[in-house]
Amino acid sequence: MKANVLLISRNLPPLVGGMERLNWHMADELSKYANVNIIGPKGAVALKPKNLKLTEVPLKPLPLFLLVALLKGIWIALRWKPDVILAGSGLTAPIVWITSKLCGARSAVYLHGFDITVKNKMYQLFWSPTFRKLDTVIVNSTPTKNFALAAGVAEKKIRIIHPGTILPHAPLPESVIDAFKKKHHLANKKILLSVGRLTTRKGLKEFVALALPAIVQAEPKTLLLIVGETPKNSLGAGMQTQEDIIAAARLNHIEGHIKFLGVITNQIELSTIYEVADLHIFPVRDIPDDPEGFGMVAIEAAAHGIPTVAFATGGVIDAVQDGKSGYLTKSGDYNELAKAIISTIQNTSLNWKITTKSFAQCFSWEEFGKKISNSIKNQEWHSQGGEK
Repeated sequence: MKANVLLISRNLPPLVGGMERLNWHMADELSKYANVNIIGPKGAVALKPKNLKLTEVPLKPLPLFLLVALLKGIWIALRWKPDVILAGSGLTAPIVWITSKLCGARSAVYLHGFDITVKNKMYQLFWSPTFRKLDTVIVNSTPTKNFALAAGVAEKKIRIIHPGTILPHAPLPESVIDAFKKKHHLANKKILLSVGRLTTRKGLKEFVALALPAIVQAEPKTLLLIVGETPKNSLGAGMQTQEDIIAAARLNHIEGHIKFLGVITNQIELSTIYEVADLHIFPVRDIPDDPEGFGMVAIEAAAHGIPTVAFATGGVIDAVQDGKSGYLTKSGDYNELAKAIISTIQNTSLNWKITTKSFAQCFSWEEFGKKISNSIKNQEWHSQGGEK
């Protein structure tokens, strides 16, 4: 008999980002091993996988989301009797802890770096202590584990499970690639790709100002292709805008070397963009209060045979294997970053497709789902002390 898992998270579509993709896949993969019920933001039902049940609550204001999620969580838990209640991020961990105590379920949370380090007095006072009380704390990288240990979480409770990715079954036809290049005027370009939200931590404005000019000088046909936009409902993260990035480019007379594609959610179109690119760049800034928990986009790029050049900061050190899926450079050293990028796009003798795809193999969503299932069930599924 399948066990019951209740997932509570604000980080789900219609919000867009790595955490949202992760929670969707986590729920979908867990449904192979358990009956999964979700409490998520309004608008998520229309986008959910068919095999999942989802109860919507208002996305904002945040206090209303938390209150309604708590009340609906208690209502569902007392009636449905879940074996495990799982928080999709640190934000819903207190709801999971309270609800699990009321119904006798095991409790778990999936934490990203910012979930632990966010400098908010109320959050640190009421949210962070909850992590120590949960039965299982799953973290997305080695650095996030260290943050959890520093926050007082017992090491025996912590499991490192890296986010996954979709592994393409075969390369897209050349005709599809050529059509995309023609549509966006990308023929004969050296394409650098950035995928992700335009936040301060992602560091695109600084990259454009401090690294891209040298790259363009060495390779005049370089084009930076940007997928993503400034998040509208993100909590805590500092923002950058398209205008900020264009202004930085204009100051360096390279605005013609940047193209924005906006948010892309269609998987085929996103795969096409990855395969069009020569290199994925990940110039994440080292911000102590806002660390990069992992770097799912680096794994996605590797799955499509595209190397990543990145700063070695936060969980990026787990997402990029130096020399196999790309290169890691000293954090904040834009000269070194630019040199690594120039070397990579000029050295066409290296066959990155073999090594990057090999690296990405162990990050499939299927493997992710198995590891999550094993972590939260604690050998056997239990409910109130008895096996189901």
